[in-house]
Amino acid sequence: MPKGGARSRSGPAPDPTALRRERDAGEWTILPAEGRQGATPDWPLTEQNDREARMWERLWGMPQALMWERYGQDVEVALYVRRLVEAEAPESSVALSTLVRQLADSLGLSTPGMRANRWRVDRPSEEDEAPAGPSGPTIAPSSARARLRAVAGGGG
Repeated sequence: MPKGGARSRSGPAPDPTALRRERDAGEWTILPAEGRQGATPDWPLTEQNDREARMWERLWGMPQALMWERYGQDVEVALYVRRLVEAEAPESSVALSTLVRQLADSLGLSTPGMRANRWRVDRPSEEDEAPAGPSGPTIAPSSARARLRAVAGGGG
């Protein structure tokens, strides 16, 4: 196993709420919670089975699909779908499962993948209207200045 050097999962995950992040060139992309709208792209590989067709349709409705479409990653998504369906088989190899995880990360389908791509999914509108408190969500101030005001007791 190689030693030293940066790895994609080494060190702490980037914090989208960190004070300094707002000044960094690497801004986070906020994806709409409702996902990608519109027709599903055509399957780019050889014949598609029923399981692949259902998975392909579901994935292209996700928020991440907006970025795949922007970067022309339909083949990468199709390869992920094909390998995922193969990995579901009872006798599939561990190496295939590892490949599926790596593909999921690169496509932003996992939490580490979302962080690595600097993507966040926006909150759905129902959540915004939920009451705050013990049973409702806690909404953090969005800017560094607002967070400092909240900590300092509203001064400004």
